[in-house]
Amino acid sequence: MTKRILVLQVAALCVLMSGVSSAQYGAPDGNWPHYAGDQGSTKYSALKQIDAGNFDNVEVLWRWTSPDFKLEEMTRFKPFHLRATPLVIDGVAYMSTGMSQVAAFEIETGDTLWVHDPKSYDRGMVTHGLFQHRGVEYWTDGTEERIIIATGGRQLVSLDAKTGLPDPNFADGGWVDLLGDLGKRVRGTHLGNNKPTVIIKDTIVVASIIMDFPSVQAGPPGHIRGYDVRTGKLKWRFHSIPQEGEFGTETWENDSWKHTGNTNVWSMMTADPELGYIYLPFGAPTNDYYGGHRLGDNLFSQSLVCLDAETGERVWHFQAVHHGIWDYDFPCAPNLIDITVDGEAIKAVVQVSKQGFTFVFDRVAGKPVWPIEERPVDTNTTVPGERLSPTQPFPTKPPPFERQGVSEDDLIDFTPELRAEALELAKKYTLGPMFSPNIVMTEEKEGMLQVPGVIGGANWPGASIDPETGLLYVQSMTLPGISGLLKPPDPNRSNLRYVINSAFTGDPNDSLESTSIGPQGLPLLKPPYFRITAIDLNKGDLAWQIPFGDGPRNHPAIKHLNLGPLGSRFPNTVWAEGGILVTKTLIITILADSDELGDRYARGSWLVALDKATGNEVGRIKVDRHLHSSPMTAMHNGRQYILVAGGGRTEPAEVLAFGLPQ
Repeated sequence: MTKRILVLQVAALCVLMSGVSSAQYGAPDGNWPHYAGDQGSTKYSALKQIDAGNFDNVEVLWRWTSPDFKLEEMTRFKPFHLRATPLVIDGVAYMSTGMSQVAAFEIETGDTLWVHDPKSYDRGMVTHGLFQHRGVEYWTDGTEERIIIATGGRQLVSLDAKTGLPDPNFADGGWVDLLGDLGKRVRGTHLGNNKPTVIIKDTIVVASIIMDFPSVQAGPPGHIRGYDVRTGKLKWRFHSIPQEGEFGTETWENDSWKHTGNTNVWSMMTADPELGYIYLPFGAPTNDYYGGHRLGDNLFSQSLVCLDAETGERVWHFQAVHHGIWDYDFPCAPNLIDITVDGEAIKAVVQVSKQGFTFVFDRVAGKPVWPIEERPVDTNTTVPGERLSPTQPFPTKPPPFERQGVSEDDLIDFTPELRAEALELAKKYTLGPMFSPNIVMTEEKEGMLQVPGVIGGANWPGASIDPETGLLYVQSMTLPGISGLLKPPDPNRSNLRYVINSAFTGDPNDSLESTSIGPQGLPLLKPPYFRITAIDLNKGDLAWQIPFGDGPRNHPAIKHLNLGPLGSRFPNTVWAEGGILVTKTLIITILADSDELGDRYARGSWLVALDKATGNEVGRIKVDRHLHSSPMTAMHNGRQYILVAGGGRTEPAEVLAFGLPQ
């Protein structure tokens, strides 16, 4: 193992800064100008027209239909779920579609104002084969207004917010080819874009989604790029995998930095315009589950990295997983909040993880607010060529919000019969604490039971913040992963020694994760299976935690026990969707109306409101659409609206607007 790299590097400027300003967080003036309301990823709005007393009166006011349906006869590709969160500025909503079209529509009526089709689909298949997109970014200098999208077809497009026409002064006729500027040639379909960019001052920060299940050691790198918002010119490139002579190359033994790919930011990003910093949650390197081709700690994989947005220079970083083989990406945007700990005011950045950890740092200097300990973990791997890190980081506060690791004590015990069946089924897997070594599959052992699994824990919806109380809200899943390695089926197509058990066949989610590997189709582990946790960031303690959704409580084997809510096994039916909207009085989220006894396809969804202080439900609204996006809220002409996107695939893709009757 190479010498451990210090996880914190502080810029000289940080030492000179003192005091904490009282920053204002949340979506301003009844608008929602960024994906999470603000660039600090709070998902907070101070609106309060809709509250606990009237939530049951909320109704669907109108539906806006995605223009993607008009493309279905023009292209061989089909859109996936509609997942984008709309932006709203002065009564106009801006939305990306699964096919990377951009539209503007009126928030009062849902009437379309304009649609721009960048013909992203003409540039071929998108990464992972799923035509989906999570949103656009808004920029203004007070005079000009722009809507920016990084498309699934690898284009960076700048549109006039009023007309939807490309900005003629931006790059080549309004768009940049994002297959360039990476420093190496890459295969286009292995790299793409399906999330919002972040614009801080005059810099557009672009990150990429990259194919997760490669057949070779090499892959596109997840380098971060900064472009001028007015001209589209490249300003800088940050190497997520350090290159020749750069800090961190020594963490990639045998010059593996030369060929390894991924190490990308596939989820959302966060910015602090006051500091001029961007906060980046990085994922795993190639290959996610076998590291014999990339020995060492592998910076900046699975790290939180703070960059100067003007120059792209690293300010500080923290690596949460050394030499990762568990696909424990940082899956979501970090959150910014000002907190007070033991009388000290701190400008904090908070990162929740798939592991169920909450890492809290001083966002100026990168110093942990509470100690993070390097604790010994099991390194007795049986996988040839693998070498694991002897320690991994464990935050001392706040406590984990998810189950970590698995033993026989975690198996279901609703009845003696179910317990006996669970014990017998568990013999097919190796059990152990979090960060246990992966295994090569055999007839006796089908894999390692990984808890949390690769879906989390937390996933891309991430956490939400109440800046008034210092509470963080996070949804998480107790969803075990079945992780086992195999030799590549065709050595002529792969130079990897080992691949994950589904890397070459089928849907990886179906074989890596299972909600029904337990007795009689029940989960193997004890509940809750889905939960919402509130964390007091001023104290570093859990404020409350609830199971969210009924779960399989009506299963014939346990119905007679009259159990309380177990937490849904299929909260959003496709693993990780939705998110939590925080308002002045409520937290609002979505829950799929699924058959918890086996069929995970949604029969519609619930929009659910909870009390912020307790987690108690105050109301829910049923709709006949499978909702996907994080809810957002805005006010226009005295009326508060809640917008949520849903549908796609087998359903009409729509944005639903909720509000009180006139």
